[in-house]
Amino acid sequence: MKKLKVAEVLKMLIDDGWHLSDQKGSHRQFKHATKKGKVTVNGKPSETLEQFLLNIIFKQAGWR
Repeated sequence: MKKLKVAEVLKMLIDDGWHLSDQKGSHRQFKHATKKGKVTVNGKPSETLEQFLLNIIFKQAGWR
């Protein structure tokens, strides 16, 4: 899987129906109307996420 920027992941979450529920600094938490749990994304929008963080985010979002 290619590396993605924080802004790209945020757009993917919003397009999938997730909405921002809380933010403290660069840590954003998203909730979904029908899916359980939260997804946490940290970092500035221009930063590139490491592979292990992408794996965690995708698992939290139910994409894996």
